[in-house]
Amino acid sequence: TAREVRGYHASISGVDERGRPYHALNPGTFYWAHATFFMLTVQVAERFGGGLTEAQRHTLFDEHVRWYALYGLSMKPVPRSWEEFQRYWDHMCADILEDNRPTRDVLNMRRIAKPPLLRLLPSPLWAVARIPLVRLTLWVTIGLYPQAVRERLGLRWTPHDERLLRLLGRLIHHAWRRVPERHRFHPRARAGWDRERGRPVTGPVETPARNLPPEERRGLPQHYVP
Repeated sequence: TAREVRGYHASISGVDERGRPYHALNPGTFYWAHATFFMLTVQVAERFGGGLTEAQRHTLFDEHVRWYALYGLSMKPVPRSWEEFQRYWDHMCADILEDNRPTRDVLNMRRIAKPPLLRLLPSPLWAVARIPLVRLTLWVTIGLYPQAVRERLGLRWTPHDERLLRLLGRLIHHAWRRVPERHRFHPRARAGWDRERGRPVTGPVETPARNLPPEERRGLPQHYVP
């Protein structure tokens, strides 16, 4: 899986608007992308999962290092500890990240595709239904950004927004606790837990269609389709 994901990035290269060459497999670039996935895990746990202990943060950091090592790239950009990672993260957010077109493209959700789960919903209805969905998704995205990133991009986030996001997080946390444990996991993660607990796992574990991109986009290299 790690080799496959790494391979998706082999053709992503070019020259940016300021004439600087880039390649997705540059270790510093690739690790930064990996770091954002790691911090998303931390943020979701902090915001919507009831919080983390300091020991749990250290454990997640160690696991993210082992995860990154599977890609077979240089480990030079990887911080040596959770404390060092926090300094790295703050430096990247405050001093390195730029306000450019790709950054703004991430926030442009107006053309978000209809998810497979709603494939039977008529397109005109989806065009209406996605408006509040896009607004909510954008609002949560901005709320999860570090303050330094919001300031760099000129994104407004008020104390009232923060209180609402914290309230939403508590509601999601309490609702999630009522979901049966086995149903909280992606099928691949559930199969992993089953193997660890000695339960039989038969056949390859595939991602449900509801989690996949639209069929016409599944062959594109930026989409991982197990």
